[in-house]
Amino acid sequence: MPATNADARPAMQHSPHPPQPPRALLNLGAVPTAPRCARAWARAVLLEWGLAGLSDAGELVVSELATNALLASLCEGAPFFRLILTVGQGELAILVRDFCAGIPRPRDAAGEDEDGRGLHLVQAVSSRWGWYPADDGTPGKVVWAALPWTGRLP
Repeated sequence: MPATNADARPAMQHSPHPPQPPRALLNLGAVPTAPRCARAWARAVLLEWGLAGLSDAGELVVSELATNALLASLCEGAPFFRLILTVGQGELAILVRDFCAGIPRPRDAAGEDEDGRGLHLVQAVSSRWGWYPADDGTPGKVVWAALPWTGRLP
């Protein structure tokens, strides 16, 4: 029997897993330049993902959470902290993992104080934020914030 065009069609290949939302992870040394590096990296990732419109708010949140994680890491003698960006379900999630057991709490900074406003800024620009203890048995926590976005996944 001669082959037909139908027989010559390539076999359809189906992925056994649905596509995963974009996720990026960066370990940063607990050094004074880490927050600046975190901002630049986040800007580049958001541009790559087609989310440049979230760059200003995203960089602000990254900067504040990275600065807090740096200070916590230095107090605990931890050599690094971790920054994770992920997008899905209409939100950009920014997560920072540090190794300090302390609970993040917004502080009331006086007018002349140079610090103490970071979590207030995170709260002001994000749709929600919070924290949870590390789930790998090591000391520390993950502080996160979500920024809403509309559009398609990259």
